[in-house]
Amino acid sequence: MAVPSVAVQTRPSIRSRLAESKNALGFGFMLPAAALLLVFLTYPLGLGVWLGFTDTRIGRPGIFIGVENYEYLWSDSVFWLSVFNTLLYTVSASILKFVLGLWLALILNEKLPFKSFFRAVVLLPWVVPTVLSAIAFWWIYDSQFSILSWALQQMGLIDHRINFLGDPTNARASVIAANVWRGIPFVAITLLAGLQTIPQSLYEAATLDGASRWQLFRYVTLPLLTPIIAITMTFSVLFTFTDFQLIYVLTRGGPVNATHLMATLSFQRGIAGGQLGEGAAIAVAMIPFLLAAILFSYFGLQRRRWQQGGGD
Repeated sequence: MAVPSVAVQTRPSIRSRLAESKNALGFGFMLPAAALLLVFLTYPLGLGVWLGFTDTRIGRPGIFIGVENYEYLWSDSVFWLSVFNTLLYTVSASILKFVLGLWLALILNEKLPFKSFFRAVVLLPWVVPTVLSAIAFWWIYDSQFSILSWALQQMGLIDHRINFLGDPTNARASVIAANVWRGIPFVAITLLAGLQTIPQSLYEAATLDGASRWQLFRYVTLPLLTPIIAITMTFSVLFTFTDFQLIYVLTRGGPVNATHLMATLSFQRGIAGGQLGEGAAIAVAMIPFLLAAILFSYFGLQRRRWQQGGGD
């Protein structure tokens, strides 16, 4: 009597299981990016934190001095002025960019003639290199040859030229205006992309229920756009808070440190002044503010999970 043969099931090897695993494949694709981040982000960040606890200078290795750099900064009036300037610059510019960018996005989302052309034009301030934008604004704000002062004089609105960059108050307002001009396209185009993901059926249903334009915006557009707003404004705040090129080209922190941001002061103390330890300490002091912006984005993503039916 013949004995029936039994098929022997062999377990796949570890290599074949890894090749078929989506998680392993995703991890493999992430490895090059993780290596780049480790080399070009994690190492410089760790080095900066370490330098903040030393008295390192350019051309001379330092020694560990603990928190002396931070104790000095605690009593440094210029440092606290830079903190105030940074917060004022970031908050004012971010609010203006959000309001104007959202307004522009709502306009570009309407059915307009030559809509694609206008969207391309809106991107121009963002595409132009920051240094070129700063040089253009430096010419616009020039105390002797300002085209803006000349135009206002010709219209009879002022009787003397405005000292845009020589007066502390005017200088702060001028650099904020330049940053807003440059940052509006990023906010507008990103929010426009978010607006186009909102189903038109929601607007049609709300309109049939008698909703006004304000109610459509308040109860349909704004809630569904909130996650995009959270992410967009997080990046906007990060870009504004760490701004360096625009301030350095326009004012270099002047007049009388009125426009010094933490980034420009860190460069001045660490590179131009040679005090690498002190400059690194100022840069490290920026980290808590940046973490706060990241947490803002995190809660925006949590809200999106809730909107999509995820858990709290």
